[in-house]
Amino acid sequence: MPIDTLGISLLLGLFVALMLLRVPVAFALGLSSLATAHYLNLPMLMIAQRMVNGLNSFTFLAVPFFILVGNIMTEGGISDRLVRLADVLVGRMRGGLAQGNVVASTLFGGISGSSVADVASVGSFLIPAMKRSGYPAGYSVSVTVTSSVQGVLIPPSQNMIFYSLAAGGLPISTLFLAGYVPGLLLGLSLMIICYVMARKHGHPLGGNYTRREALAVIADAAIGLFTIVIIIGGILTGVFTATESAAVAVVYALLVTLFWYRSLTLKAVGRIFSTTLTTLAMVTAIIMTSSVFGFLLSYLRVPDFLTQAIFAVSDDRIFVLLAVNVLLLILGMLMDMGILILLLTPILLPIVIQVGVDPIHFGIIMILNLGIGLCTPPVGTSLLVGAGIGRISLEKTVRSLLPFYAAMVIVLLLVTYIPAFSLTLPALLR
Repeated sequence: MPIDTLGISLLLGLFVALMLLRVPVAFALGLSSLATAHYLNLPMLMIAQRMVNGLNSFTFLAVPFFILVGNIMTEGGISDRLVRLADVLVGRMRGGLAQGNVVASTLFGGISGSSVADVASVGSFLIPAMKRSGYPAGYSVSVTVTSSVQGVLIPPSQNMIFYSLAAGGLPISTLFLAGYVPGLLLGLSLMIICYVMARKHGHPLGGNYTRREALAVIADAAIGLFTIVIIIGGILTGVFTATESAAVAVVYALLVTLFWYRSLTLKAVGRIFSTTLTTLAMVTAIIMTSSVFGFLLSYLRVPDFLTQAIFAVSDDRIFVLLAVNVLLLILGMLMDMGILILLLTPILLPIVIQVGVDPIHFGIIMILNLGIGLCTPPVGTSLLVGAGIGRISLEKTVRSLLPFYAAMVIVLLLVTYIPAFSLTLPALLR
């Protein structure tokens, strides 16, 4: 059966045109899918069934709970406590506030699961603090934005759930474990850059705590961090599924922020639920329409077309992974991460499997790669949020970003070509 290039052009061309007209993504996906289905004479009942099937997954139930627990911990003041904990751990190092920024993102990313939430929460406190301490504004934003990418790697991560759904139901627990080492490797690489820059420019030391003060800060932050223990520990021990652990974590987070930290009011809880519902409605619409869009991509044999194009140049594993990474980096500059995961996974996963790449390994490659896109103009959401908080132009921020960006690309290449970074921990704890 020949590849229907007209159908492919209609599906992709209409989608791109609608995006350029600033039509919301869910509508752009849905309208381009409906037009293509009509062209292919596919029954509308089939399209409706595909939309419903996109949500017909027990794994998907984890998404609203992870969004909710992240919002609770963000609004509940956990970020301030994690910043103080990070200052206790690494503040005495040269450039301690920058180092603490990276560590705070490591800790907070493991709770929020979102790069943008990390920048908005941790950055709103740390970017002004770094500027007051004498750090350049562009440097302060760059550290915050790039370290926030750990939030999409270190579990719990909503984007890993999206990848699991798009890849046909890969185990969430395995994906979560696979993200730890790459996430920590990314954090370590950024701390090295911070140290080198601190020595070069004479950045100041961080805070100085007595032993009693340090223990008090650690104890206070540990209560909030226990949320991660509930989620990851529950999954690994088999006590909870990913969905159940997220639900239990929501209850724990509410109890901690309402009655222990006393940083939330019932009115604030109502606002958090409202925000979560708004976010969930958007996510649900995108998943439903992207499910139909992905089905049509497969129906039109787009994965076969792309496979033939790549393998016509070379079927070498190193080249294929390089080509896929370049494609992801380019697209990550232009579109939202979650949407790209849902759209590209059904296309690219069969290609990399043909050259012997493990699906779990590829998930980490994709998530890290698209995470870099969150820091890259013109659509880098985390970069835009960070620049707004730092009150600095994107051009000045990008200049300061380059050393950190280089470190992130190096980590991406290491994770891409050394599968052990992603697969060793899941194999040990399986």
